[in-house]
Amino acid sequence: MSLKRAKITGLGRYLPEYILTNKEMETMVDTNDEWIQSRTGISERRILKDPDKATAFMASEAAKEALADANVKASEIDVIVLATVTPDYMFPATAALVQKRIGAENAWGFDLSAACSGFLFALSTGSMMIESGRAKKVLVIGADKMSSIVDFTDRTTCILFGDAAGAVVLEEAEKGGIIDFVHHADGDEECSLYQHAGGSLNPATLESVKSRQHYLKQDGRVVFKKATQGMADVSLEIMERNQLTGDDVAWLVPHQANKRIIDATARRMGLSTDKVMINIEKFGNTTAATIPLCLYDWKNKLNEGDKIILAAFGGGITWGATYLEWSK
Repeated sequence: MSLKRAKITGLGRYLPEYILTNKEMETMVDTNDEWIQSRTGISERRILKDPDKATAFMASEAAKEALADANVKASEIDVIVLATVTPDYMFPATAALVQKRIGAENAWGFDLSAACSGFLFALSTGSMMIESGRAKKVLVIGADKMSSIVDFTDRTTCILFGDAAGAVVLEEAEKGGIIDFVHHADGDEECSLYQHAGGSLNPATLESVKSRQHYLKQDGRVVFKKATQGMADVSLEIMERNQLTGDDVAWLVPHQANKRIIDATARRMGLSTDKVMINIEKFGNTTAATIPLCLYDWKNKLNEGDKIILAAFGGGITWGATYLEWSK
């Protein structure tokens, strides 16, 4: 019996209206546009300013567009897998809030936390549900309101992140679809990328709030080194597993953390820059949303049978790659 495969049949996104430029960043912290662009490739990022809206709102808006693109009713969705590190609440799950908002009354769902690798991990999870026959239509969402956990007095991190959501609908593929994935994790006991307080180890206290322990922290040099190696290694790993060369690959869809990391990954894969999806200059690092945002931006350039590699690296430490053949 041949294995069922899942394919992406719909794409959607949500971008907040407010644009935070590097020039405005110069008025907030000791930095400048040239420094940010030369080291990260970022010119601007989107920020969700409305205090009454958060990840569930963005995810729901992206989901509605993906459903419309796939010509699928919300009531047809079996499962919602939502990747985020900025849930509206510790519980209930943000996926459950989305399920209610979009009217997916027949779906169950859950949140998945793998930081910047979250969308790839969620995509693989949804794909396996379809492969098993347990689900026919799965909604996979990557959404993060990073501005809620970014310290805008810390110039090493606040320049990097933005808010956004991206969503895809998965259905069974007659041909092509998601063919393979490779995922890794290596527990970050040294906490090179983490949020110190708010979990069960360090619950919220007056002192934890005063000392700004609820904001994202990272050791930039350590993360940059691990990400550069991890994304390139796993991209090569999945190419070798599937006997692919750089000539075979139509597109690399990399997590948008840093343009230098993206460039290094493409070089290791033997890809020219015209085969790499890059929109980091417009949106910054939107964590779990970066890969679906790229797919959305390039959707009119994707052709039947295109061999595509998705690659990401995130806190955890987590990293992974997915190989799919485009089919709609």
